[in-house]
Amino acid sequence: MRITVFTGNQARHVALIESLASIADEVFAIQECTTIFPGQVDDFFRRSETMQTYFRRVLSAEQMVFGQPHFVPNNARQLALRMGDLSITSPSVLAPALQADVYVVFGASYIKGPLCDHLVANKAVNIHMGVSPFYRGSSTNFWAMYDDNPRYVGATIHRLTTGLDSGPILCHAFPKAEAADPFVIGMKAVQSAHRAVVEHLKSGELARLEPVPQDRSLEIRYSRNADFTDEVAAEYLERIPTAADMENSMNRRDFEGMVRPFAA
Repeated sequence: MRITVFTGNQARHVALIESLASIADEVFAIQECTTIFPGQVDDFFRRSETMQTYFRRVLSAEQMVFGQPHFVPNNARQLALRMGDLSITSPSVLAPALQADVYVVFGASYIKGPLCDHLVANKAVNIHMGVSPFYRGSSTNFWAMYDDNPRYVGATIHRLTTGLDSGPILCHAFPKAEAADPFVIGMKAVQSAHRAVVEHLKSGELARLEPVPQDRSLEIRYSRNADFTDEVAAEYLERIPTAADMENSMNRRDFEGMVRPFAA
């Protein structure tokens, strides 16, 4: 099986490449790159003392769950692009990766144009970190926590469409309930999403799942990157839940209204 994945360059993205490589003969990894020091280096997220404090917690949690950024397995081939360049890259550059059996998108920029058409036609799967249609947009698991809605900390595995994170849903993935730092729970949600995709691919069930259309009337919040300000981050850090709070909240979760909930 040949798998092509469109993803990023952080440790959590490399971890997905590794997981896919464990069940594939060959993986093509197209990685859109941003700084591995968010908050410290001005990039997708702005540089500030507050952002440094916030992302120090994020990076510590990511390292705990996924390790440091590292090289990919021998059966994975990489192409590095700047974040945002994917949709304007010539199809001829991507040609070797466009003959895959399976296409997965996780953490890439908004894919448009002929590339999007090709992926949609080939039933590409997108991993959206956030529980759609309830939370859509950017940093959705942060906003679920900010809104005191840990029930909605998770991921949505859905078919890629021309709309942003709006494709029909194959399943939702959630972290298991445990006493852990909220930032770690966020990374465990990423890990659960990876496992959901890999296990459904390995069993062959991913291709058999009937996608469920998203009900946009259920949307709680649509967030944009500009909404995540220093003031918002500082406020959240002042009232962040404890590990015990997280366990209690997650133990009270119910998955009513979720699509084929996967918790691991």
